[in-house]
Amino acid sequence: MHSRWKQIRYRLEWIGLLVATKLIPLFSRRACYRLAQTAGVLVSLFDRDRYKVALNNLEVAFGNQFSIHERRKIARESFQHFARTMVDLLWSPRLTQENFFRYIEMENFEEITRGTGPERSFIMATYHYSNFEWLSIACGYSGKTGTIVAQEFKNSLLDPIFRKIRERCGHEFISRQRGLVRLYKVLRRKGTTALLVDLTVPPSQGAVAIDCFGLKTSVTSAHAWLSEQTGAPIIPAHCEPLPDGRYRVVCHPKIDNTAGMTHQQIAQACWNSFEPYVRKNPAPWLWMYKHWRYRPANADRPYPSYANFMRPFEEMLHRDEGNRHDTATG
Repeated sequence: MHSRWKQIRYRLEWIGLLVATKLIPLFSRRACYRLAQTAGVLVSLFDRDRYKVALNNLEVAFGNQFSIHERRKIARESFQHFARTMVDLLWSPRLTQENFFRYIEMENFEEITRGTGPERSFIMATYHYSNFEWLSIACGYSGKTGTIVAQEFKNSLLDPIFRKIRERCGHEFISRQRGLVRLYKVLRRKGTTALLVDLTVPPSQGAVAIDCFGLKTSVTSAHAWLSEQTGAPIIPAHCEPLPDGRYRVVCHPKIDNTAGMTHQQIAQACWNSFEPYVRKNPAPWLWMYKHWRYRPANADRPYPSYANFMRPFEEMLHRDEGNRHDTATG
């Protein structure tokens, strides 16, 4: 019975998404904004578990910097920013190479070719901040198309629909299965790629531990490994909202002097270039996500209530600390 209901639910989700892909591109930008703002508030009201995660994350990340009222406002706005990202993705078939610059401005985009020339491959390290989907689209329509690993949905019926929308600007989206090998081959052929690098990864999946708001978290080291193996530089980048409903794609300084750096140090350098933006304007980040799933044995400050001690994570912390010591004394 449970399996039967899941099949029905998945089919209804598929139908709903198909309808949305037809209707939302007919909306004005103002209507998209209002729809997303309303949807974000409703989801924050009904999805109490994720709302509580957002409040908990904000409390441990910022301490007493924000009042409980301010944390609630930021958490609600975080839901709204994510809703805008999804609504705008469905609206994005109206974007073209000729008109996208009306809605998205580029800052420091020349960083991609600085010191390397236009033909050299690169790895873009991006974050779930504001409209990360339009960051990909803007790069594609700016002539920097690449191969990108996409997270599959639990409902596999949705994957082809999202892939078709995302690939309109020239990118190729591939599944996570053997994705790292595919990306390695792409970079060896002087292609380009992009990875979202701010999600929690189990220690067993090639992760490294970084300091994120002063708390230890386990993230992917795929971008560091790919850079090490291919020589491709890493360019951190994020998308931020503008007051008039437009967006700005910001490319950070290139991380390419990585000789002698560990994977952990490279991943930390990427995060360090991004965290100041979140501190300045926290709401667009994905606060309802469990960024700190693992808690060190002897944590010197509070971790979220959902965080648990995990021995492989503790061992990774000790390993990374040993590597840092070896690098410093080597």
